[in-house]
Amino acid sequence: MTASTDPRAAVARITATLTGPGGPFETTVEEVLGAPLTVVRNRHRALSELLDASAAWADRDYLVTADRRLSFTEHATAASALAAALARDHGVGKGDRIGILAANTPEWVVTFWAAQCLGAIAVGYNAWWTPREIGYGLEHTTPKVVIADAKRTALLRDSGFDGPVLTMERDVPDLIAAHTGAHPRTPVAEDDPAVVLYTSGTSGRPKGVVHSHRNLLAVTDYHRFTDALSATMRGREFSEPSDKRYLLTSPLFHIASLHNLVVPRLRTGAAVVMHQGSFAVDRVLRLVEGERVTNWGAVPTMAARILEHDLSGYDLSSLAALSLNAAPSSPAFQQRLRERLPVAEVGLTTSYGLTESGTAATVATPAELSAYPETVGRPILGVEVEIRDVTGAALPDGAEGEICVRSPYVMLGYWNDEAATAAAIDGERWLRTGDFGTLADGRLHLSGRRSDLILRGGENVYPIEIENALDEHAAVVESAVLGVPHEDLGQEVAAVVVVDEADAVTPEQLRAFVAERLAYFKVPSHWVITTEPLPRNATGKVVRREIQL
Repeated sequence: MTASTDPRAAVARITATLTGPGGPFETTVEEVLGAPLTVVRNRHRALSELLDASAAWADRDYLVTADRRLSFTEHATAASALAAALARDHGVGKGDRIGILAANTPEWVVTFWAAQCLGAIAVGYNAWWTPREIGYGLEHTTPKVVIADAKRTALLRDSGFDGPVLTMERDVPDLIAAHTGAHPRTPVAEDDPAVVLYTSGTSGRPKGVVHSHRNLLAVTDYHRFTDALSATMRGREFSEPSDKRYLLTSPLFHIASLHNLVVPRLRTGAAVVMHQGSFAVDRVLRLVEGERVTNWGAVPTMAARILEHDLSGYDLSSLAALSLNAAPSSPAFQQRLRERLPVAEVGLTTSYGLTESGTAATVATPAELSAYPETVGRPILGVEVEIRDVTGAALPDGAEGEICVRSPYVMLGYWNDEAATAAAIDGERWLRTGDFGTLADGRLHLSGRRSDLILRGGENVYPIEIENALDEHAAVVESAVLGVPHEDLGQEVAAVVVVDEADAVTPEQLRAFVAERLAYFKVPSHWVITTEPLPRNATGKVVRREIQL
């Protein structure tokens, strides 16, 4: 294949032009937190700068729901006004935490940007948490104020939180109206924390992943770079604002929606079309049709439910790109998508990343995914990937080991947890993902997610958190939680519970017990109650592969 017809060679040439000296995304190596990282030379240094720059997009749609529209101007005005109210009425300043506990709403986004105006740290709590889990998150990050929707405001009362709570339905609009015209801005450094999002940890407690202004701004520049690369590959001139319209279906307390959708679109001028409520195929497809959505990043579970639906009654011709995120997808499933969804024939991609990495570490293009359906792609701009052995030594091509990632997107660390941060990030800013795979010809293949991780419908479920909850039950001697295959969700949660007496407790009782303590997606749907002890090795560790379900 000649250079003129080789897509990879063309991508390399265009990338060199875009990122080389004088290019719009010129890169350089700078020391970041003590390590050399590849960064974009001409970049914003604070998220509030993006908010101010978004005024250029004026009356274009920024946030769209089934019944509301918020332009870039309206959004910037609202975020600044809310920031002023939080500073005046609640004393919120630089470094203070602003808790956000809500389902997807425009006010969620406005609150995030209000925090950035003040140099405060937005904390996105999981909206599916129970009062017990909410209480832990509030105690962990100690927000100065919490902004919540009506449903979660009621849950906050049961969590023990005694700080100020503002409702999105009433308080936020009133505060914005009272402070419209204000324009507070607090200077920050690039590596100051901007946001905390929670991910379950193997210690059994959720960990707060801290991302900096640098992290989110770098993610934004990466997305702009991909727009420029795509335009140039098609023989078009790269320009902004973008006419793309992105469908948001994942929660805003995930990096897929916040870091990789809401934040970059403020810079590119594209619209975010926000689905609200539980995932309902007809409502989602009508939103795609009515708003002429062009891009959708979906978890495989959502895409699978689309395939179960009769698609003949919908005009999905506007869809130009579909990415599968958050969980692995099989080659067979990818092929079913291509057969049913026209966009999947030419625009299906997948990626690999985790909350700690800030964005995808690797992405598989449509052509590469079609040719190598089991790959999760190649490292993206600015990302270094190594496969390492147990000693931390880099392994050669094709050898299996732990996936390690370094980039300007990688988190600062875990909130208030120096030990966990040190275990995850070494002195040269390499992130140990805990996932295992191989690199071959530059392409990453996963050989296993974290050893015990359960991926249920795009949500990470760690067994030890559920086991710890079960251990609180008086009848439970010990337990082990595992994932079992599920056609729709990918995996479901199963629990093997050891008791002294076979009739000491029922699955229904255990299910209710766990449901009081953990979010619904962590509650096991399959139960085995036994008097036989769990299999263990010589060091006393449970041997999960020998557990019988």
